[in-house]
This record gives sequence, C-alpha cells and structure tokens, in this order.
Amino acid sequence: MKSKIDAQPDIARTLGIDHSLDRGNYLKRWLVVTALVLIVVAVAVVIIWKTAGKTNSMHYKTQDVQRGDLTVIVTATGTLEPINQVDVGSEVSGTIKTVEVDYNDQVKVGQVLARLDTSKLEAQVLQSKATLELARAKVLEAQATVKEARNELERLKHVREVSGGKVPSQHDLDTAEAEFQRAQAGERSARAQVSEAEAALEVNETDLSKAVILSPINGIVLARSVEPGQTVAASLQAPVLFTLAEDLTRMELHVAVDEADVGQVKEGQEAMFTVDAYPDRTFPAQITQVRYGSQTLEGVVTYETLLNVKNSDLSLRPGMTATAEITVKKVKDAILVPNGALRFTPPTKEKQASSNTSIISTLLPRRPRGRSPSKKLGNATAHRKQQRVWTVRNGQLVAISVTTGSTDGIMTEITGGDVEPGLPLVVDTVSVGR
Repeated sequence: MKSKIDAQPDIARTLGIDHSLDRGNYLKRWLVVTALVLIVVAVAVVIIWKTAGKTNSMHYKTQDVQRGDLTVIVTATGTLEPINQVDVGSEVSGTIKTVEVDYNDQVKVGQVLARLDTSKLEAQVLQSKATLELARAKVLEAQATVKEARNELERLKHVREVSGGKVPSQHDLDTAEAEFQRAQAGERSARAQVSEAEAALEVNETDLSKAVILSPINGIVLARSVEPGQTVAASLQAPVLFTLAEDLTRMELHVAVDEADVGQVKEGQEAMFTVDAYPDRTFPAQITQVRYGSQTLEGVVTYETLLNVKNSDLSLRPGMTATAEITVKKVKDAILVPNGALRFTPPTKEKQASSNTSIISTLLPRRPRGRSPSKKLGNATAHRKQQRVWTVRNGQLVAISVTTGSTDGIMTEITGGDVEPGLPLVVDTVSVGR
C-alpha cells in the first residue's frame, strides 16, 4: 500500500499537474493583467490632464455689410506704339554718300534723309540715252529701206502695165513685193527697239532719282541704321535705313486681354494705365478696338486690344511697357459684402465630433464607417450653385441665402437676399485656447 501511495505524486509530476506549479502560474497571470490595467489608467490620467487645460473656444471674425459704389476693372499689360510708324528703305543698291538726319530729328514730307553715290547710276543713264539714240537711228534707216522697196515695187508694176504684162516676170514682181513687206517689218522692229530703249532710260533715271532717300511723312526719326560709306544691297527685300513715327502726340497702347475677361471689354470704355518710367503717375486712355483674332502664349489665350492715348507732352515713348486698368462696369449705391464672407465655410460636424471623442475611443480606435461618395458629391454640387453668407445670432451661426452680382475682387454686389448695411458677416474663424 505504501508503494502505491508514493507512486501517486510521481505520476502527478509526470503528467504535469503539480498543484504548486498551478498556483505560481496563476499569480504570474494576475500580475501581468494588473500591470496592463495600471498602464491604461496612467495613459488615461495623462490624456485627461492634458485635455483639461486646453479647452478651445471658437470665435468668429466678422465684417459689416456696406452700401456704396462698385467699379469693376479688368487688368491687362501691353506696349505703347505710334499710330503710324514707317520703315524707310532703299530700292537701289549702292554706297551711302551722306546721311542728313539723326535720331529724334523732326522731318517733313520730301525732306532728304540720305544720299547714295550716283556715279554708277549716272553712267547707266548715259548708256541708256546712247542706246535710245541708236534705236532711233535704226528707225530712220528702216524708213529709208521701206521707201526704197516701195518705189521699186511701184516701178515694176508700172513696167508690167506698160508692157501688157510681158515684163517683168511674175517672179520678179513677187520678190519686190516681199522686199517691201520685209522693209516694213524692219521699220516696226526698229520702232520697238526705240520703245525698249526709252523704257530702260526711264528705269535708270528713276533709280538715279531714288538714290536720294526722302521722307514719306511728317514725323520724327526713331531709328537710323546706316552710316556714310556703308554699302546698301537691295536684292529681294529693301533694307531698312530709317524708322519714322508720324505723330508721337497721339499713340496707341496694345494690350493683351485674357479670354476670361474679353467678354466684358468693349469699344469706348475708359481706362487708366501706368508705366515704369513714371510710377506715381497715371495716364488716361480709351478703347478703340478689340480684335477677334486670338494669340496663344505659353498656353494662355489672349485678345489684342487697342487703346487711344494722348501724349501732348511727349513723356510717353514707343516700346514702353504699360499696365492698364480698364473700367468695364460701374454700379452706384449697391449693397456690398466682402468676398471673404462668400468664401467662408463653417466648421463641419465631423470636426466637432472628433474633438469630443472619449478616452476609450482614443486608446482603442474603431474602424471608420463607410461614407457615401454620391451623397458627398451631391452636397458639393448644391453648395456651388447656392451662394450663402453667415452671421452670428445668439452665439450660433445662421446662414443667409443671397444672389450675387458684379465683383471687383474685394467686394461683391448683392442683388437679392436678406442682408442690410451694417449686418456683420462672418469671414473667418479664430481658435482661442483656455
């Protein structure tokens, strides 16, 4: 019996059911669980302590609705150019003998600007005159030949008539008639050579006259591209020697209007522009033309617009870069709201709910619920179609539906809606920590 009793503990140890070991494992598990609970409590205490001193209070920045005038402008940049600018060139080749004007000189129609060396051209004129005289001499010679051939033909005809058709022979008569016709053709050819020689002489005389460069307009010299002794070669294209502006007291401003604004820009509208040379001065202008042809530069589509500019004191110069502000609309005595009020969006409910989440949710976040994208898209579309502004009543945001009109980029005209001058509208939020 004793051996059986001693064998039982050995069997229990062999099977791993020692009661002392069970008590040890049980105590270890409790120690682990207790440590985890203490860690969770400590984290919770820290979070509560931090959030207790950071209570956020939401404040709103407001601006009052105003009543006043609204001016809508379109801004564009461009360059100043003369109304009539002429490039003066040379149709003949040669060497510049003299240059008789300089930059900024006032010139009149027919005034000499430059002269070419005419030695070669004068020789060509003399040659053409000699050729003409030779052609005229050949005409006289041809006329004498015609007269001689006519007389010979008439003599033969008379002899044939007297002889009763016996002499001369028909062959001789035909030969005489052919000689007469040949003489007439020679006379016509000689006269044609005279006409050709006269035309050549006229061309050479014209070239000689064009060796003197004259001003075609009354104006001012903007550019001079030649110096005495320089060779001018006029082949396929006439070289530009001078650039003249007809009248700098009246100029044109060419600006590029963006395609988004061109619908508002019309002929007759007033504008003001500035140039870098006079930063503290503004110049008046008026639109004279809005061109239909488009220009594309770096992917931006613009339309060239011309403005008439008065420059009586000649302070403005061709090529200056100008920034123009075109007045496209004026609204008198309108109800105006700041654009910030139209852009303001109140804090979303999701953000408010996230600030009030429990500690357990912070420690053990749950999987987010699915959202309906179609519903969100529908709300965004409705928001884009409806214009709303917000005001504060009894500490709460209140939405007001409005109908907007023109805008100058800072203020917007309100054409419909329950807003009055002096009503404060929310333009931004300010978070204050306490």
